[in-house]
Amino acid sequence: MPTTVERLTTRGKTIVLATCCLSLLISSMDATIVNVALPSIRGAMHAPMSQLQWIVDIYTLTLASLLILSGATADRWGRKRIFRIGLTIFTISSLLCSLAPSVDMLIAARFVQAIGGSMLSPAAMSILTAVFTDRVERARAVGIWGAVVGISNALGPIVGGVLIDTLGWRSVFWINLPICAVALVLTTLFVPESKASRARGIDPIGQLLAIAAMFTLVFGLIEHEPLIFLLTAIAVAAFCYVEWRHHSPFIDLRFFRSFPFASATVIAVCTFACLGAFLFSASLYLQGTRHYSAVHTGLLYLPMAVGMLVCSPLSGRLVGRYGTRPSLILAGSLLAVAALALTTLRADTPVWALIAMFAVFGIGFGCANAPITTAAVSGMPLDQAGAAAAVASTSRQIGVSLGVALCGLLTGASLWWVLTVLAVGVVVLGVCASTGWARRSQEGVAYLLEQKVPAHAG
Repeated sequence: MPTTVERLTTRGKTIVLATCCLSLLISSMDATIVNVALPSIRGAMHAPMSQLQWIVDIYTLTLASLLILSGATADRWGRKRIFRIGLTIFTISSLLCSLAPSVDMLIAARFVQAIGGSMLSPAAMSILTAVFTDRVERARAVGIWGAVVGISNALGPIVGGVLIDTLGWRSVFWINLPICAVALVLTTLFVPESKASRARGIDPIGQLLAIAAMFTLVFGLIEHEPLIFLLTAIAVAAFCYVEWRHHSPFIDLRFFRSFPFASATVIAVCTFACLGAFLFSASLYLQGTRHYSAVHTGLLYLPMAVGMLVCSPLSGRLVGRYGTRPSLILAGSLLAVAALALTTLRADTPVWALIAMFAVFGIGFGCANAPITTAAVSGMPLDQAGAAAAVASTSRQIGVSLGVALCGLLTGASLWWVLTVLAVGVVVLGVCASTGWARRSQEGVAYLLEQKVPAHAG
């Protein structure tokens, strides 16, 4: 089975791109729509704060746990096959979410939904890479792919608000059903099958240890169980030991010898922790404290979403011309300004002030995505760039999970102060990652990977 597909017409490639973008649309919209629905779910099911947190975090944690494995499985067993399986699971689980009679059943359905969702993004990106072989065509396709993320972030809160106010919170899961059905038909009819010429190995022990580390950390934060962090430490230590000695590790630990890569991973966690905490707490504040409708809440999210949509491509151009430092400094500074402003949040804060805070947050966050990916993959050998990007994607989901977990641990201004510290950390790491020493560490890792030196010997 070829790793690329050469014989598709322009029309065929356009249909493939549209199909892949449909999967991205539903998986990206899901996060913002569900956050807007949380107050309605709490009212309908009398759910405590910890269960609301798990509705979000079970999804993001499962995504973080399975993204890399799903990508490797798609390369090994066929991208179209895994993509279709992912769409089918996502469709069925979305229906189960809408029918859930209790919060526990909803959390379980969200877990299954995330299993399907974890197959969509890596398989779709691999399909695009196989179909769009020309460099210019591929860049254009990836640009459209990125724009869909911005569009889904902008549409999500508004569409979710309208659905919730007219049909109830269960309708936010119904919207996935027709989109998934169309994507499934188009995939069956038009998407060609492809596999990697040399499939990546699968490391089940490393995978399980990574899952154990992530879930115990978030469980300890949400359930306020400090003793569970001992299990987190044990899982992390065992993970490092296993990965260092494995011939085809789940995550190649040598990546982290590159300071730009390591900093990109931490920056991803920090920025997406800010996003996760912001979306979760703002939804509860707007609908719980201020008693706004779901539609009103969605409209107030619009300045943030537009800021992301406009600034993401601009940040990409800035990175291409000047490197990652300016974008990361701008992103961290604006996120810090927004978080500082949010420490003054009250029940009677003027709406214009809310709009300004949300817009600044969105602009800052929009500036962060492009430099994170660029810092993660730049300097890596071509055959390792995908794995490096997958680690960055996983770090984003971990960040969202940690941000939501912090919302139950910290309340009021204390939450926003912590997010301010995380945003300042983005600035500091952005500056340090572009120094001469950092570039030399990157070159040293690239040399080790190109020479294919075993990890335990490197």
